[in-house]
Amino acid sequence: MRSRVAGSVLLRHLGPRVFGAAAAPRPLLAGAGGEGGVWARLLATNAAEAAKEEVAASKDNVASTAAATAEVIQAAKEREKSGVVSSYWGIAPAKLVNKDGAEWKWSCFRPWEAYTSDTSIDITKHHQPKVLLDKIAYWTVKSLRVPTDIFFQRRYGCRAMMLETVAAVPGMVGGMLLHLRSLRRFEQSGGWIRALLEEAENERMHLMTFMEVADPKWYERALVLAVQGVFFNAYFVGYLLSPKFAHRVVGYLEEEAIHSYTEFLRDIEAGRIENVPAPRIAIDYWRLPADARLKDVVTVVRADEAHHRDVNHFAADIHFQGLELNKTPAPLGYH
Repeated sequence: MRSRVAGSVLLRHLGPRVFGAAAAPRPLLAGAGGEGGVWARLLATNAAEAAKEEVAASKDNVASTAAATAEVIQAAKEREKSGVVSSYWGIAPAKLVNKDGAEWKWSCFRPWEAYTSDTSIDITKHHQPKVLLDKIAYWTVKSLRVPTDIFFQRRYGCRAMMLETVAAVPGMVGGMLLHLRSLRRFEQSGGWIRALLEEAENERMHLMTFMEVADPKWYERALVLAVQGVFFNAYFVGYLLSPKFAHRVVGYLEEEAIHSYTEFLRDIEAGRIENVPAPRIAIDYWRLPADARLKDVVTVVRADEAHHRDVNHFAADIHFQGLELNKTPAPLGYH
């Protein structure tokens, strides 16, 4: 109400000056005792009171803002100390424990995703290439081994790291393309999407393990970027053109991985590579004994590679028989 009165008085006083003298305005200040004097005193009183209220409100706003900011900062410090991530959406990390009741420290995999590797699998099996496409796949992989041997020689820790950065690509590419195909055709995948993504995740966990053992140099990291970029795109195109050829290539790649890990074990047993304690992530992921060593880790990784060999040769055989993958149930959890 006071603001309206003050506004009307100012408009009546300034209107003729702004908009011209179309009408003769009444004098605002006619004298202390007249009507103009009353309006002048009223205007001065209203302006003073409005200024006081504005100052008080400003102080209250500053005080409330400072208090709210202090509360937010204090709450953030408490969450930081406790390790709890705050989320507007109500998402909170689950508190997990392992079989011994201790707090689970890994966020990259869960206790129920850990497993005991089947090391009794036959690591000597080999798919003999007979048809032309198999021979092309076989000799392609063999030709890729030559520069790898020259570059890494017998540094099997770094060699394993490089191998896993490549081995984790096919499962992801194959699973992605099968996922898109399932969406386009409105059909089930027969479990093959999940099987291939499981393979990719398992290979990635191999890499996370060997990163605890090997310390790659800068040029080896640069090589990983180059090799992964080339291999991803090449395998993507290859899988689009011929899935049976792509799976056969991976089957032979896994055979070469088995050979490399066998050589790795021989160097450990001969004392050329120190048999250091197994990384904690490997102990939890493969459910190894607490006193497990590097030799135990390499053994279970080699067994995983043998399982991936079987799955990819099996997928290639399905295609070579003129069948579709989604018509044959995938070997989920085979590794």
